[in-house]
Amino acid sequence: MTPTILLVDDEPHILRIMRLQLERQGYQISTCSNGEDAFDRLRENPPDVLITDIQMPRMTGEQLCKKIRTEIPNRSFLIVLLTSRTEIEHRIWSKDFHNLWFYEKPLSMRQLISELGGYFEAHRAEA
Repeated sequence: MTPTILLVDDEPHILRIMRLQLERQGYQISTCSNGEDAFDRLRENPPDVLITDIQMPRMTGEQLCKKIRTEIPNRSFLIVLLTSRTEIEHRIWSKDFHNLWFYEKPLSMRQLISELGGYFEAHRAEA
């Protein structure tokens, strides 16, 4: 079965670049431009991986993650957080989350693709 990834970012060019590169790897990609829309999609059809920016209008990545923890407490999907902010307060809250990766922008797509490949390989072995 093809792994599914939900990409969330308010910058269309970032979504486009990430989508193209991940689709080339065989992933099924859907996108949202804000956390509110992403949360609605997560409730309807949870992906295998959520990749979200932290700084977005309407609902930040931090707010999205906290809402997921509250309203989808048994989630099984991986959360990948992206940020250009390096201050510790912009990431300290994420330490309490299980199955969460944190990446600083600019993002190395090669590194992300490699690590996602390892993640999915490990989960196929568990199944």
